[in-house]
Amino acid sequence: MIVSSAPGRCGIVGNPTDMYGGSVISCSTVERARCTIMDAPSLTVSVSGFVQMLRSEEDLQLQGNYLDIPKAVLTYFELNPSNFKCRLSAGSDIPESAGLAGSTALVVAVVGAVLEKLGVEMDRFAIAETARKVEYRIMGITCGYQDQHMAAFGGLNYMDFRGKERLAQDENEPLATVEPLQKTVGELPIVVAHTGIQRNSGVVHKSIRDRWMEGETAVVEGYRRIAELAWLGKKAILNRDWDSLGTLMNENHQIQRALGGSGPQNDYLIDVCLDNGALGAKLAGAGQGGTIVALTTEPDRIVQALRSAGAKRIVWPRPVEGLAVEAAWQQQLLQEYQFRG
Repeated sequence: MIVSSAPGRCGIVGNPTDMYGGSVISCSTVERARCTIMDAPSLTVSVSGFVQMLRSEEDLQLQGNYLDIPKAVLTYFELNPSNFKCRLSAGSDIPESAGLAGSTALVVAVVGAVLEKLGVEMDRFAIAETARKVEYRIMGITCGYQDQHMAAFGGLNYMDFRGKERLAQDENEPLATVEPLQKTVGELPIVVAHTGIQRNSGVVHKSIRDRWMEGETAVVEGYRRIAELAWLGKKAILNRDWDSLGTLMNENHQIQRALGGSGPQNDYLIDVCLDNGALGAKLAGAGQGGTIVALTTEPDRIVQALRSAGAKRIVWPRPVEGLAVEAAWQQQLLQEYQFRG
């Protein structure tokens, strides 16, 4: 049996410029997506209670439901019921459609498990790039690069995506820069609140993406500035200058809101945080629902205010391990050997 898992992520500052050749600082979530592969006489996929036995390549066609993720991964690796027989099960405790990259974490977890099953080794950059190809090319999702790299690497990272603004992933495209910050600063004083509103980030991103492609000045200049905020945010984090980081987060959100990339419930919870002493507050991912992140040295006060304002769930992002894969039978044998010893 193979077991894999990958974390969600929370955008601290710089998002969503990972779609535009920009820079982002992001922190992983404790919540994770998981995948298990077990030998079986046929190919069956199971995600969050949805189960399907795949009998032919036609069964790999995407249907717009939970099973699309394992089907897309299998399609990418040219695996089908004739050459890949197992039971692939997946699930997640990351809030669904909340702007915390839950679906991408699931893609990365499935990719990791499938690679282990095939005996194929990939570094974390290659895994992140592969996961994004699955989402963009197979599933048709308009997405940047932050989510896949955070699921693969985990932690608290400054990430630079210059040269990747076309989204096409050409062979001569540069790799992202992923610079871990957690060894220097540890944890950030942040809290995330889920509005309870679900949304499709690909849909949220698409209209602004079109405006950027058309050269709309407000979008082009706005995202250039947001990328700069991430550069400045790295310095603020390394200096533990939370006041400056909060100011950068607030500007990040003001720009995104002016471009129409937020939403009423997002803005309401952000205002609640700021009115209750948060140093900064912004979208944790895409807008029109999803989650907001607040930087605060008074977490109890902020959490109480958020719950009173109707937040559906509180999440505490922490720098945790990225993609983790193990062959569970090997771990079991090791434990038995240690017990006998």
